[in-house]
Parts: sequence; structure tokens; C-alpha cells
Amino acid sequence: MLNNRSRNKSNMPKLVASLLAAVQIPDLRNKIFFTIFMLIIFRFVAHVPVPGVDTQALGQAFEQNAILGFLDLFSGGALKNLSIAALGVYPYITASIVIQILTPAVPQLKELSQEGEFGRQKINQITHYIMIPIALLQSWGQLTLLNQAGVFNSFDFGLNFITLTIMISMVAGTAFLVWIGELISERGLGNGVSLIIFGGIVSNLPNILGQGLYMQNAIGSLIVLIIFTALIIYTIVLFSEAQRRIPVQYGKTIMRGGQVQRQTGSSILPIKVNSAGMIPLIFAFSIVILPATIAGFFVNPLSDGFGSNLAKLISGFFDPTNLPYWIFVFILVVIFTFFYTLVTFQQQNLSENLQKQSGFIPGIRPGLPTQEYLNKVIIRITWAGALFLGGIAIVPFFITGLTGVKTLTLSSTSLLIMVGVALDTMRQLESQLLMRNYQGFMD
Repeated sequence: MLNNRSRNKSNMPKLVASLLAAVQIPDLRNKIFFTIFMLIIFRFVAHVPVPGVDTQALGQAFEQNAILGFLDLFSGGALKNLSIAALGVYPYITASIVIQILTPAVPQLKELSQEGEFGRQKINQITHYIMIPIALLQSWGQLTLLNQAGVFNSFDFGLNFITLTIMISMVAGTAFLVWIGELISERGLGNGVSLIIFGGIVSNLPNILGQGLYMQNAIGSLIVLIIFTALIIYTIVLFSEAQRRIPVQYGKTIMRGGQVQRQTGSSILPIKVNSAGMIPLIFAFSIVILPATIAGFFVNPLSDGFGSNLAKLISGFFDPTNLPYWIFVFILVVIFTFFYTLVTFQQQNLSENLQKQSGFIPGIRPGLPTQEYLNKVIIRITWAGALFLGGIAIVPFFITGLTGVKTLTLSSTSLLIMVGVALDTMRQLESQLLMRNYQGFMD
């Protein structure tokens, strides 16, 4: 019955027809509504503030400190409100990255990663344990930065009961958001943690657009900005979908009727050009803002001592308005793209898995020659992915110079996250539709 309805609407736009088909399927409709409901809860939590905050000083602190804008990206806008969800899911992301890096180096973690679903659950449990101390340290660092900006005036900031209560509430908020994200992944649609970041970015878009229109009078500059944004989105989609397809042949020998027969088949091994995703950007911005953050603790405007002058010099060098800052960001993004791609590639053991499945690349011997060939392919296509991510990281600096529009420092990173999460969610919804013989979004 539903198939007939879908065919009757073939003249409608594909996206609208697919959405209508998805809503008409009970279990898929429940997944969509559950995901939306969880995101609404997240937005409510993002507006529950911690006590003792000077909201005016909080707004000024965000205008003067780039690191707060970066951290607010992963809190989904909750840090601007200094809510109990101000840490967002960033501690969990950091813990996940640490585990991914340590897995090939720690034998116990490597063994767990090879034990299927049980191993993944244990690694996820370890990730949650590591998340707690990271969240505590990050909450203390954020509160210290905000206290220097005069955000806390109603009590004496320090290791006292009120401060510890705020820290614990922020850690609990992070744990709650991660729990919501895992519920979305399990019962909803898409990757829950990514959707929380996506929801936070989208919720901030009206404010960003409103401020840009209010502050900018030159219509021509706004048109140029819109064109650049469209080109960035197109480039992100292009590189997110780009892949190198390596042909693979499969063959195995079987006994049938007392005779030896060989069965063969062919397949494709897809290797994405940008297999690292947004992780190198997170790495690079986390490191590049660290020196300025540490220097901020030692800057004393009333002092001309060596320590204070050195701190001012470091803060000036790592100022997002300066070109050296963006050159350093570009170099770090390229380096981390290669590092993260090669680490994750080694964990996949593609050549070994191909050999176990009686698969081989035509013209390449199985085993070590296949591994060397795949390594060369990975390195070659990763150059394109690394330069793409490096360009995405630094493009706001040049757009601001060309248009004069005060765009956010991480606007292109936000676009990368939004487009990536949207594509991933659409693929999952498309696969659900195709399982039920419906036409997907991306056909």
C-alpha cells in the first residue's frame, strides 16, 4: 500500500517524497521523532545556568577570547549561557581520540579492539572513565578563564564548595549529553554525539546571521560572503564523497561432486580522500589555542616584567587576527591529517583481512606487497584530503579580509561538521528506505 503511494508521488521532488515515505513507516517515524525529542531535551539543558554568573561580563568575555568560541562550538552554544551543559561532549570526544591513538600502542586495548562487540563495549566503557577526569580539568580551566574576565562576582572563586558544585554539575551535564547521544545512536537516527554538536551549531545560526546583517551595511560584501559559503559547502560535499576505488578479486577453491572447482568474484575497496573527517581540525585548533590560553594566566597589564611581556608576546602571536596564527593552523591540520589517517588505516589491517577472505588486488601479490601498495595509495590521496582540510581551516581569515564581514573564526569548521553530519544522517535514512524498497535521498 505504501509502495503505491510512493509511486503516485513520483512527480514530487525526491527529497519531499523520501521524507513523506519515511514518516509513513511506523518504526522509521518513531526513530525520527525520538531523535528530535532528544535534541529538544538537549536544548532545554543548554539553557539551565550555573549560579553566580554575571551575564554581561560573560558576553564580553566571548568577544575578547577566541578559545571560548572554539569550546562553545562543541558545547552546542551552552558555554555562552554557562549552563550545566557548558562542556558539551568535548571531553568525550577528547577521550575517544586518546583511546584511538593508544589502541595500536597498548596491547590490552589492541586485543579488545579485535574481540568484536564485547571489545567495543569495553573500550567504550574505558572511554567513559577517561572522560570524567578530562571533564573535571576542562571545567576548572574554563571557569578560571571566565573568572579572569570577571564573570563570577557574587562569590570568591577558588577551590571552595560553590566552585566544586559548579564543576560537578558541569561534569554531570557532559555525562547526560553523552547518554542522550548514545540513546539517539541506539534508538534514533544518526550518530547521537555528532547530532548534538550539529544541533548546537544550527541553533546558533540565526544569531550569527542576524549579527552579520546588523553589523554589515555593504550588500556587495554580503553577496560575496554568500557565494564563498556556497562554494565552501560544495567543496566539502565533493571531498566528503570523493574516494579511490581499488578493484579486488575474490577466489576460493571448493569440492563439488568429487571435483575441484574455483569460484571467483570481484568487488571494490573504497578509500575516502578525507577519511580523517573533522578530527585533524579539532586537534589543530586545540593545540594552537593552548599557548595563548596558558599565557593568559600570566598576562598582567600593570606589569612590565619578563614573564608578563613574554606572555603578551605569545598571546599576540597566537591571535586569530594575525596571519602567523593561520599559517601555524594550516601546518598543524596537514600534519594531523596524515597522522590520524595512517593510525586508523593501520588499525584496519586491510591487507590481512583481504588475504583471510581470499581476496587480492589484480597485479599485486597478497601480504606485504598489498600492504605497501595500499600505503602508497593512502599517502597519495591523503595529500588531497590534508590540503582540503587545511584550506577549510584557514578560509575564514581570507574571507574576512576580502569581505570585511566579521565571520566567526571557526565558521568553516562548523560548516564541515554540519555537512558531514547531515550526509551521514541522510545515508542512514536512505539505507532504511532502501531496505523497504523506497527511493532514497541520494539516488
